[in-house]
Amino acid sequence: MRSFLFLLGSSRLGGNTETLARNAAENLPTNVEQQWFNLATLPLTDYADRRHVPGNRLHPAPEGNEKLLLDATVAATDIVIASPTYWYTVSSSTKRYLDYWSDWFDIEELGFKGRMAGKRLWVITALSEEPHQADALIDTLRRSAEYLKMEFAGALTGNGSKPDDVLADTEAMANAKVFFASV
Repeated sequence: MRSFLFLLGSSRLGGNTETLARNAAENLPTNVEQQWFNLATLPLTDYADRRHVPGNRLHPAPEGNEKLLLDATVAATDIVIASPTYWYTVSSSTKRYLDYWSDWFDIEELGFKGRMAGKRLWVITALSEEPHQADALIDTLRRSAEYLKMEFAGALTGNGSKPDDVLADTEAMANAKVFFASV
C-alpha cells in the first residue's frame, strides 16, 4: 500500500505551496494513506555536524520532533517536499529537515540510506513570476533523491506570491489534478 508523507515547508500556514499540494493530493486514490506535517509547527534545533568534534556522542538518539519526522520519513513510500522557492532554493525549515538526514545516515542501526532507496520523492513549490526560479530547488532535491537511490517522481510548480495567487495559475491548477496520476 502506498503511503504519502507531505512535508510543508512554508512559514505561512495555508500559503500558495500548501494550496497547490492539497489540490494535488485531492486526486490521490482513496486507498493511499496521507500524513501531513508542517515543518514550521514541528521545529528542529539548528543542525550541528558532530562528526569531527572530539568527545561528543556522535549521534544522540532522535527524540521529540526529530524522532517523529524520522519515523514518518522511513515509514512512507512517497515523500512530498512542499516548499516555497525562497532565494532559489528550499525554505529554511525544509533545509533543516534535510540536514538531519546527514545524522540519520550515520546511525548504523537505522539503515537510513538503505531504507530510503526505492522510495519516491515528489516536489511541489510556489514561486514568483520568474520562469526558472525553482530550477535550483528542483535540482537540489533531484540530486538528493539520486544520492539515496530514490525515484525522483517529478516537480509541480505554480506562480503565487500573495495569498491564494496560485489559484489564478490555471496551468498549475490543471497540472495539480494529474500530478499524482501515476499512483
